[in-house]
Amino acid sequence: MRFSVLASGSTGNSIYIENDDHAFLVDAGLSAKKLEGLLGGIGRSMKQVDGIFVTHEHSDHIRGLGVAARKYGMPIYANEKTWKAMDGLVGDIPVGQRFTFDMEAVKSFGSLDIQSFAVSHDAADPMFYVFHDSGRKLALITDTGYVSDRMKGWISGSDAFVFESNHDVGMLQMGRYPWNVKRRILSDVGHVSNEDAAVAMSEVVGQKETRIYLSHLSKDNNMKDLARLSVSQTLETCGIRPGEFVHLYDTDAEAPTELVTV
Repeated sequence: MRFSVLASGSTGNSIYIENDDHAFLVDAGLSAKKLEGLLGGIGRSMKQVDGIFVTHEHSDHIRGLGVAARKYGMPIYANEKTWKAMDGLVGDIPVGQRFTFDMEAVKSFGSLDIQSFAVSHDAADPMFYVFHDSGRKLALITDTGYVSDRMKGWISGSDAFVFESNHDVGMLQMGRYPWNVKRRILSDVGHVSNEDAAVAMSEVVGQKETRIYLSHLSKDNNMKDLARLSVSQTLETCGIRPGEFVHLYDTDAEAPTELVTV
């Protein structure tokens, strides 16, 4: 199983996952043209993508969904409440391309099994995904106000994580956002901070080589170096020294990560 975080941040999100037989996107939060360019950066094309899994209806996750669906004729997977919430946001997607992926369900495509699980975010019915293939496990979890024990159960022991590290609390509190926006971000249906993300990471990594991609960083309330430092320091206080068997990686809002094998 191979993957690349094509883009991650408040301006747009999309993740590419493939094995030898199938290729998928999770979310299409950038224009179809931009997605094609990002895929080209890792030597892939939208024509190779077999479908798109949607996490929730916020624009930074579905901005290019309708155009991509119509242009490439690919299946789109989302739960019923998310489909309803997307009405009027993505244009007309033909019925034959609309598939329901229930919460806490599993869909299988050959050797690739995909599990969905609930997160806590201010959307209709937000959910993320865990990909399993040949004993390897990739967990995707962003856009959640906290990481519950139930979420940890779904993602524990993954070989790689795309994990939200949205904001530095101090930067957010001192920043230019109005108080109602700050309160929403800090709430249980907002986004997790660097430190809270790291505490959750410490509870789900196993004693094996693990890749963690720090994702969905706020453009205004975080920085790559700060997120990496904060997460590293918090992991160390939890008894995990980054670089020994847990390795941290940056993601970017404009450029894909290297296509790596899990």
